[in-house]
Amino acid sequence: MLRPTLLDLDRQELAEYLAKRGEPDFRTEQIWRSVYRDLLASYTKITTLPRVLREALTRDLPFDPLQPIDRIVSADGLTRKVLFRLVDDEAIEAVLMSYERRRTVCVSTQVGCPITCAFCATGKSGFVRNLTAGEIVGQTLHFARWLREKDERLTNVVYMGMGEPFLNYEAMMKSIRILNDHEGFSLAARGFTVSTVGIIQGIKRFMEEDLQVNLAVSLHAGSDELRNKLVPSNHSYPLAKLIHACRSYIERTHRRITFEVALIDGVNDSSKQAREIAVLLSGLLCHVNLIPLNPIPDSSFRPSSRERTEAFANVLEKMGIPVTVRVRRGTKIQAGCGQLRARSQRN
Repeated sequence: MLRPTLLDLDRQELAEYLAKRGEPDFRTEQIWRSVYRDLLASYTKITTLPRVLREALTRDLPFDPLQPIDRIVSADGLTRKVLFRLVDDEAIEAVLMSYERRRTVCVSTQVGCPITCAFCATGKSGFVRNLTAGEIVGQTLHFARWLREKDERLTNVVYMGMGEPFLNYEAMMKSIRILNDHEGFSLAARGFTVSTVGIIQGIKRFMEEDLQVNLAVSLHAGSDELRNKLVPSNHSYPLAKLIHACRSYIERTHRRITFEVALIDGVNDSSKQAREIAVLLSGLLCHVNLIPLNPIPDSSFRPSSRERTEAFANVLEKMGIPVTVRVRRGTKIQAGCGQLRARSQRN
């Protein structure tokens, strides 16, 4: 079992930990605000704490479970990908993507992934373990600190990196609550998006949460025949059951779902397949996000052309489905999930 770190504790747990050490109540707020408001990166920088306490905390409660060991930055500087080493010597990735009005970090929730989607580098590397809440929080804070040095602020956190968030539900939700805490990092609930491949029991749990966090579903196909080939979990969560769960989520929360479709040249990007998706999503409060595929080494899959992507979008629009094409980020630095980790493993 991994040793807990400071970033694994929510504010109440931190208060209880410090109380057991005999520390006064105000120490909790000192530490919490130093980490999540001031974005300090070690106990030694929290100079409002007595030196003896800083030394004791350094010894007994490690500050940060992540160590950045590799990074790639796109030529335009708008995409920054970092590989982190964990305390058990495993590695994960996170990506910062800069847009005109948004600064979005894409975080991982697992080391590897058990879903093994046909077009994803993470799935090809296998599944190792779930991340702790602190390991998820640490990815976000790393980029938030870097942005602060540029007088910029993180605006969005998307759980779309390595792993399936709903298969690590407790740690995923704890990380959101830590980062959403109004006394600390205070990222608005609507600044978070959780992306699932369609884990139905996770969707059902998620609809009962009291936070207005966004839900995205990785769809990729409008028929079970094709989706079974691209997303193996579709055998367990076929489209009829998935869409029923999505409909229940919308009725319960009154919130729109984003359906993601990674367009693969000659595989799922025909007008026929666009019509299948439009029929499947008819009547749902939803939005489709078309994502030109990030190609990975040793794979025959290639991204759809601009022309086929636009034709696909036009079909959806004509059939009444709201759609956007995601701006591509990081294709030249292999920013797709799992690629930097895979490269590190090969070296």
